[in-house]
Amino acid sequence: MERPTEPEETLTFEQAMARLEEIVRLLESGELSLDETVRLYEEGQRLRQFCEEKLNAAEKRIKMVTLADNGSIRVSEFEPEL
Repeated sequence: MERPTEPEETLTFEQAMARLEEIVRLLESGELSLDETVRLYEEGQRLRQFCEEKLNAAEKRIKMVTLADNGSIRVSEFEPEL
């Protein structure tokens, strides 16, 4: 069940999400030892933080392009709806 993991710095967002999904599946299986469960939980927390930081950085880089009433193009900062 042991699987080598890459340091977060070398992962893409998509790879980190795939690993998180794998961790969730393993944790939900109920077939792990306590030590393995704790290890995977800790890895999952690190990956969650990594993904959150990647999303925050991407959000800051995204610009919203809209068409103004007068037909001109307007570029503004992206403000997510919460």
